[in-house]
Amino acid sequence: MRSAELDAFQLQADPLADQTVAAILGEWPMGVAHETALQWERIQTVNILLDQWVDNASLSWWTAPRGAIRGTVGNREIEGHVDDAMADALNHYIQAAQILPSWADAAQIERAETLFMEHGALSCILLFCSSLPECYVVPDLSSVLHATGQLEQNTEYRIRSTAAMIFPVMMHGGLAARGAGIAQVLKVRLIHAMARNLILHGSPQDVVRSVQAGQDGIIKAQPRPAATGGRGVMYQTLFAHGWNTSRDGLPCNQEELAYTLLTFGYVFLRSLRRLGIGLPRQDEEAYLHAWNVVGHVLGIERALMVHTMDEGQALMAAMQARGRAQPVTPDPRPALGQALMQTMAGALPWKIVKPFPPLMTRYLCGSATAHDLGLLAQPVPWLSVALFWAVLAVARALDTLARLVVPQFSLVRALTRVVGYHFMSRVLMSQTRPLQLPVGLLSQVDALVHGWSDDVRAPRWLNRLEDRLTTRGSWSADLAGTAAAQGATGQQSR
Repeated sequence: MRSAELDAFQLQADPLADQTVAAILGEWPMGVAHETALQWERIQTVNILLDQWVDNASLSWWTAPRGAIRGTVGNREIEGHVDDAMADALNHYIQAAQILPSWADAAQIERAETLFMEHGALSCILLFCSSLPECYVVPDLSSVLHATGQLEQNTEYRIRSTAAMIFPVMMHGGLAARGAGIAQVLKVRLIHAMARNLILHGSPQDVVRSVQAGQDGIIKAQPRPAATGGRGVMYQTLFAHGWNTSRDGLPCNQEELAYTLLTFGYVFLRSLRRLGIGLPRQDEEAYLHAWNVVGHVLGIERALMVHTMDEGQALMAAMQARGRAQPVTPDPRPALGQALMQTMAGALPWKIVKPFPPLMTRYLCGSATAHDLGLLAQPVPWLSVALFWAVLAVARALDTLARLVVPQFSLVRALTRVVGYHFMSRVLMSQTRPLQLPVGLLSQVDALVHGWSDDVRAPRWLNRLEDRLTTRGSWSADLAGTAAAQGATGQQSR
């Protein structure tokens, strides 16, 4: 895709979701919007309503209640009021956005779900060490993430929020009536639109029209609220951030949304290839197809979707080159990269392997991405470096020999599963800090993780070795017990 075509997508966002949010919030007041402004209350009301989107089946009959409502946002019980404008906008959004595209192939989606089940234990480390790092490379995209402070100050929370979309989407039936993937994606889509509205102080389409009419499209930055945490501060920080539409396009625009989609589909598959456990071409294309369907539900234009790995490589290279040609000052990417690496290091149990995350990120993403995130400037103990490359080289060599006899054998996959287990136990599966999912869906995620306890492609002796480095028996049961013990310890300390 040519650069001029991508330029046009920078001024395109998501009209359906943007119009929904504009109808809900109305026009922002002139000047500084204080915490008591009407829009903040309406945002809180929307958050209450989003909790009612439990699964795909419920969306077919869901209608917004009108009048006073109560709910819990964060740890606070709050009240809200749904007027006709809010109810009508949300009802239209749900009915229009939940429909899968006519080109969705159920067989390919089902195959992608099976592949995720077979490789899901790897998805955690690949999410941490390739998908998220690549997501931070584009400066305009990373500057919005940096502005909220959520990725430096609450990195684990943001990682869990990402997993809260990936798991429901890729579980068996996640995009079907019996699943919950569509419900979770539509929440994310509306949150994207909310972020655009907050940053631009109104409808993105109105801002684009003003730019096309010759205006500068600059939203001036305002004094930021005190960093006390919580969603309210994040929303106000976005509102105060400031933006130059003429220079940077729209925040969370079509190009950036499509780039993010590549990190979940193409980058995941590319990482499997680089680990020596790549999938057959037809499986890769089924996986890309499933994520394209997700992209449609997210409001991404089909022209920005890829269908083969070659297309994914070309599009990602073009987008990254464009982003690197327009740096942001100060550069937010090193701080995001450092926060992510520190979170991963904290999840590893042995001191000598704690420096492995930046080494794995460099291996999976390449030196250019590692440089963007400031990883090359961070010193790593030589013993950890030597161990990482020795283990990787030996495992790859043994895999090559063993596959002459056992085609599906992979020591690399086993070692990666071990690291993935420790990330899940520390970051994703703690019941003291659960994923933001409905209770019934959390139990399905637990059942999914239970299925990852043994690698069905590995011989028994390799699974027994894996048990020694993780836990014996079910991963989900062990993670639940660990979380319960952590919770009891925390209660005793209080």
